[in-house]
Amino acid sequence: MKFAAVAFDLDGTLYPNFSLYVRLVPFLLKEQRLLRALGKARNILRKSYRNQNASDVLADGDFYDSQALIMGKILGQSAEKLKERTERLIYRGWEPFFKEIRLFPHVRETLDAFRGKGVKLGLLSDFPPEIKLKNLNISEYWDVVICSEQSGRLKPDKKPFLDLAARMGFPPEKILYVGNSFPYDVIGARDMGMKAAHIRPRWKKSPSSAKADFVFYDYRQLRDYVLG
Repeated sequence: MKFAAVAFDLDGTLYPNFSLYVRLVPFLLKEQRLLRALGKARNILRKSYRNQNASDVLADGDFYDSQALIMGKILGQSAEKLKERTERLIYRGWEPFFKEIRLFPHVRETLDAFRGKGVKLGLLSDFPPEIKLKNLNISEYWDVVICSEQSGRLKPDKKPFLDLAARMGFPPEKILYVGNSFPYDVIGARDMGMKAAHIRPRWKKSPSSAKADFVFYDYRQLRDYVLG
């Protein structure tokens, strides 16, 4: 067996992103300032990790306090109110859509095959995944489920991947991490010493994918790669 464990990103990795985006059009039109501020805040946090000056932007509380504090500075609004709005409208507000979203083809049979061969399965997402997994009807597959925000750092920082390896009980080199984002998933996993598989559309040619250990567009390819 090549790997003792296989861990996955969620959004855009187990299901196509456009399936969510088309359902969010009314929200995007109404709350684009909030969503734009959230994206900017997360970029600022990621940049602070790279520059090793995270203490300059982090609040005294948890990750969500820091994120809301930056959003407040961007929008000129109360951080406390923005934290509540982000939780209500984005974190919780988007979760019901996942009842209507279909996974990529062959995801379930691939996960079944891995479990049948004794491969441990993990999931590491930059957004809270538990309700999404339940609504996608795949919550029963995972040995470990982690939200990187709970570690206080977003991917590609090493901390979430370190927490994942510790929770899974294997050294990083025994874990394959699967994701759709090259800068967050592939780079983050490889920097931590994990192997990385990059899922991308069949038609998309990305020279960056050459740096991944494995590139695929069909989950049957991933199954064969892992199980040989």
